[in-house]
Amino acid sequence: MRARFPHPSGPMIGGMALRLVQVNFKARNDAALGRFWAEALGWRASSGEVGATSVQPVDFTWQDPAEVGIDVIAVPDPETVKYRAHLELATTSAAHQAEMVARLKELGATPADADLGGLPGTVLADPEGNVFRVLEPQEVYLDTGPIAVVVVDCADPRAMAGFWDQVMSWTLHEATDDHARLRSAEGVGPYLEFRRTTPGVKTVWTRVHLDLVPYPIEDKEAEVVRLRTLGATDVDLGQGDVPWTVLADPEGNEFCVLGRG
Repeated sequence: MRARFPHPSGPMIGGMALRLVQVNFKARNDAALGRFWAEALGWRASSGEVGATSVQPVDFTWQDPAEVGIDVIAVPDPETVKYRAHLELATTSAAHQAEMVARLKELGATPADADLGGLPGTVLADPEGNVFRVLEPQEVYLDTGPIAVVVVDCADPRAMAGFWDQVMSWTLHEATDDHARLRSAEGVGPYLEFRRTTPGVKTVWTRVHLDLVPYPIEDKEAEVVRLRTLGATDVDLGQGDVPWTVLADPEGNEFCVLGRG
């Protein structure tokens, strides 16, 4: 959870609200996990400080709404970090899915015995044990890029849709008793989905959470105040005086609002 952004020089994207800018992984070895995900997605890994590795598309542009990167942060004991988010990767054909699964295993992924619900695909774990899924081809995800969906498990997708639709500048595409789906208002990049956890099925915990950013960056404090009025609550992880704010949504899923001040 860091805020190391260039100052956005263009227009504010999506009005007075936030957008998903990256998913944040906690890891024992940020550089090694960053390399895995960079190779898995065909992106690049870079590090500007010890204990932090960014994974971004090769032609990454900060203000491009299609860009949702990965930030890998080293922590002393990642086993204590438990979130309910995971990634699902897009494929274009059965052959592509089979090739991707084989390649990911060569990179260090292992089969995972985990019930993620949702769509058909192959569930794997990255080298630090975070589960993810390589989806079977789905028409809705053919134009997302390598990350099709960022999934958050929840008990009430409709209620989560009501909260997150107000939080983000993204467009709410669907909300049912089983899932809710949002995407950038520009119709590009991955989806953010909230999926109902099947009663009786143990939630799969990962070390992945969401990082959001306002435009302009200087609106962060006003956005945090607005989120609290919507039902977000403050989370004290012992983070101290840092330029991001840790909050939790109404179901207790932690996320960070990045920015200055």
